[in-house]
Amino acid sequence: MDADRLADRAETNLPRNNRIATTALKGASLLGLAMGMIAATPALAADADARAAAPKVEEIIVTAQFHTQKLQDTPIAITALSGSSLEDRSANNLSAISDSAPSVILRPASAAFGDSITASIRGLGQGDFDPAMEPGVGIYIDDVYFPRLTGANLDLMDVDRVEVLRGPQGTLTGKNSEGGAIKFYSKVPNGDNSGYITATYGSRNRINLAGSADFKLVDGLYGRISGAYGDQDGYINVYDFGCRNPGQGVASTTGGTNCLKYKEGDVGYKAVRGILRYNPNDKLDVTISGDYTKDQHHNAAQVLLYANNQNPNVAAAPGVPYDSRFICGPFCNYDTTGQGAATFTAGLLPFLQGAPFQATSGSELSKYTGWGVSGKILYNLTDTVKLTSITSYRAFEDMFSVDNDLSPANVGFGNNDITDWSWSQELRLNARLSNMVNATLGGYYSDEKSVYYTLQDIRYVAVGVPGPVCAAIGGVNTPTCPVYPLQFIGNDPITTKSKGVYGDIEIKPTDGLTINGGLRYTNDQKNYTFVRLNLDGVTPQTFLGALNGFTATPFNGNRLDYRFAVDYRFNPQAMVYASVASGYKAGGDGPRPFNPAQAIAFGSESVVNYEIGTKTDLLDRKLRVNLDVFYLDFKNAQLTLLSCPQYGGAGPCALPQNAGNAHSKGVEAEVTLRPVAGLVIDSSLSYQDWKWTCVNPQVVGLAQGPCSSDQSVISLINQQPPGLEKWKWNVGAQYDADLGNAGSLTPRIDVSYQGSQIGNVLAATPGSPSALYGQLDAYTLTNARLTWRSRTRDLTVALAVTNVFDKYYYTSKFDLTGAGAGAIAGSPGRPREWSIAIKKTF
Repeated sequence: MDADRLADRAETNLPRNNRIATTALKGASLLGLAMGMIAATPALAADADARAAAPKVEEIIVTAQFHTQKLQDTPIAITALSGSSLEDRSANNLSAISDSAPSVILRPASAAFGDSITASIRGLGQGDFDPAMEPGVGIYIDDVYFPRLTGANLDLMDVDRVEVLRGPQGTLTGKNSEGGAIKFYSKVPNGDNSGYITATYGSRNRINLAGSADFKLVDGLYGRISGAYGDQDGYINVYDFGCRNPGQGVASTTGGTNCLKYKEGDVGYKAVRGILRYNPNDKLDVTISGDYTKDQHHNAAQVLLYANNQNPNVAAAPGVPYDSRFICGPFCNYDTTGQGAATFTAGLLPFLQGAPFQATSGSELSKYTGWGVSGKILYNLTDTVKLTSITSYRAFEDMFSVDNDLSPANVGFGNNDITDWSWSQELRLNARLSNMVNATLGGYYSDEKSVYYTLQDIRYVAVGVPGPVCAAIGGVNTPTCPVYPLQFIGNDPITTKSKGVYGDIEIKPTDGLTINGGLRYTNDQKNYTFVRLNLDGVTPQTFLGALNGFTATPFNGNRLDYRFAVDYRFNPQAMVYASVASGYKAGGDGPRPFNPAQAIAFGSESVVNYEIGTKTDLLDRKLRVNLDVFYLDFKNAQLTLLSCPQYGGAGPCALPQNAGNAHSKGVEAEVTLRPVAGLVIDSSLSYQDWKWTCVNPQVVGLAQGPCSSDQSVISLINQQPPGLEKWKWNVGAQYDADLGNAGSLTPRIDVSYQGSQIGNVLAATPGSPSALYGQLDAYTLTNARLTWRSRTRDLTVALAVTNVFDKYYYTSKFDLTGAGAGAIAGSPGRPREWSIAIKKTF
């Protein structure tokens, strides 16, 4: 059977893919240092006999250009990781793979965004789970597009391989892949009656169970079923404030042992996948798969970093303002699940004095349920023409409650319930027109509907001026000058449709030269209708009633993306390539208007990427060095403002707008070295510089006008976007020691560096709470693993330690000071954890 059919069936068992790059490049050119490393490699492995005995770096097959190719022959910056390689790195979910891929950031989102992730590649992506927003990184499971960031921190269950494509993939993977694409490929059944079962125990009563079985039903009909279970206690203690701090004027509500209510950052999921494959002959291959996931746990880990709001409406109790007393510590908080009834203390609008706040309550648990079915049909019309059909239906529901102030104060609280269904159909025709030409023609259609239910209890709406100033402008002498009470129910339907046609052609005029070109036309449509009701669920909300039933201007965008690449292979050891490619992310309407002026649209953003790179296998394939240099021309950046008095006045804000244009340049390196038998060293590194070329003046609070290149305007926005790290690197090494009849012992260590990231979009004033507490600092983590395998390699025992040096760091921060809430929360990363896993294959 030819290689094309093997890869399209996702049957190719990719070998372990490891890379190495130097990690000390500051003050030197990446390309120059990498070339120096290549030149110095003989000194690293001076013993020629030892080099000859070492295994070669394995060939890796990818399908990024719609047909099977060696990784080293593909003119795209790709990180490819096999399932076994991910296991060696103790990577068990989507966010964990980013350590191994340069310029890639995948992190669990803050508790305010439920069960979702932030995803970006080369600074382009998205961190907002709201279905009104589109991700800038395309996530695919067995060639099926995963439309939302909610539920996207996928468990790596029975994964054959993961391909991370960096740079815009507007023609190859299409929808919303301006930053790049992440493609998962499951192990598919082949009827060999194989399987495995794994059991893990570790820190904080961690229990993981996973297994898979591959079986033959009859000739040509095969099945595979996989399952995973995970449970672990949390690492952030949630205490009852009144119990733990008697005499502060706040009543105790529950108490519990040592005033502990529960723990956040825990794990509780179950997942199952079944795949049925019908392969009666060499012409037809049909795969039908279904999966189900249930994830229930307390909120994501979070701690309070800053608290200061003198508004009397947010006080935890009479005379108990919201301030630093509610900062619990590095691994605890005073999270609550609701806010009590009260009456409004007016400031600017005295006639609202005494208006009621109703009590609100929610759940301490975050609950995600998702499922999907898909079918893939491969049919060989002739020996050179192949038709592929991919059909999918997916649905999920995510429910969670958020206490933004992490205290018994009444700053802000919300319940959220997002339901979503989507189906898609793709048809693709591949033709090998000659030994010189491969061509692909395809079409894509998707239809999605989301409903975002939310109950919001926001009590901090204020002008934010001192009481005497409030009185001078006609209000009451009240701290921070409260404006109005804001409690409402939203139940917003959002529909999204996308249509696309694409073509790709690859021409090989000579043995060494390959030319590739592609075009894709896309039409995206989005409709958003606002529902804003009082807490009775019937009457229009008092202050947002103008939005109730309002359908925003539908987004309807057309886009033609292109890609051109040329590569030249000098010899079996070295290939160079150059490419230019475009991508875009659809626009829409601001989904969280806290006043009618914020119900405004934002447009699409787009990028053109210019890239040159080299892929080399040196020293008889003992050393693999892949390098690339890129330049981004980025237009109409979609950034979410958390402070926007210029749009309707004081109060909350979470408004996406097109902030401006930018240029960015960067370098990336991935290297694998096998100097002697058993030893593998792998690494990656990326550096990226970002420069705004113009900024929308209104976005930074100035008068409306064209995009401005004035440095005084540009300086008002953060000098890099969310989701960009200037420096990022990792290095790992493992040695497989042969113990003879006792099997083998493999120690591995991985060290990864994550660069700093910004907090909010607007530049923080030096010395402000946002500057002091709202930014994400860089950090370095070390993981270690020791694996014993039996001589027959059917039994494995692994001891793993993650975050070996118990580094304290934050994966995200949520800064609401600009909106007037006076709160900054952080999400601490997981502390040092150990686990022991036993795996039996059969």
